[in-house]
Amino acid sequence: MSDPVNVVLVDDHTLFRKGLAELLEHSGLVRVIGMTGDHEETRIKLGELKPDVVIMDLHMPPEDGITLMTRLRAEGLVFPTLILTVSDAQEDMAAALRAGAQGYLLKNMEPSEVVDAIQRAARGETVVAPQMTAKLVNLLDAKQGRQNLLDQLTQREQQILSYLARGESNKSIARALGISHDTVKLHVRNILAKLNLTSRVEAAVFAVEQRLLPPRPAGGSKGQ
Repeated sequence: MSDPVNVVLVDDHTLFRKGLAELLEHSGLVRVIGMTGDHEETRIKLGELKPDVVIMDLHMPPEDGITLMTRLRAEGLVFPTLILTVSDAQEDMAAALRAGAQGYLLKNMEPSEVVDAIQRAARGETVVAPQMTAKLVNLLDAKQGRQNLLDQLTQREQQILSYLARGESNKSIARALGISHDTVKLHVRNILAKLNLTSRVEAAVFAVEQRLLPPRPAGGSKGQ
């Protein structure tokens, strides 16, 4: 059994933090190594504890979680961060993903779903609450000319994009295709640039929209 994922919870509601911590640790798959609802304390704890994943509320006075996340990243405190919120607003999700969030979760999700999302984030994957998938598609629908953009990708880029549709990490893709991790990173950057996208989540949804389905793990290397 793999080691538990070390998590820091950032939420201004003490009762919620403690309740969530108990639920997560009960799974045996997550270890809560720190909790805070204060912006300055968050900086200190992240610098000291260096968690595998940060769980952060969206609306957290005096500033929102997106602003805090942006400032932390500017200071070099960059950790996979999952926004966990009551807001199912499309614009909030868009802002969080643009700011670099690894995923966007809702507080009405089942504890097991949150645990699974944390594990996936720790592996480098991106996660969006199932209830938000349609809204993420709407964000992409607002951008024009996507079908033509697909033709700009090389065969290898389309192949890698198909793996992103399944939420695979760079390491998993590299292993499946027999190429280096750095090569995958370069291809992903090129894919995002050519498609005018800002995150792997957007790229994954785009791939699904275009029916660029990934091969099964033991399958071949078809790109479409």
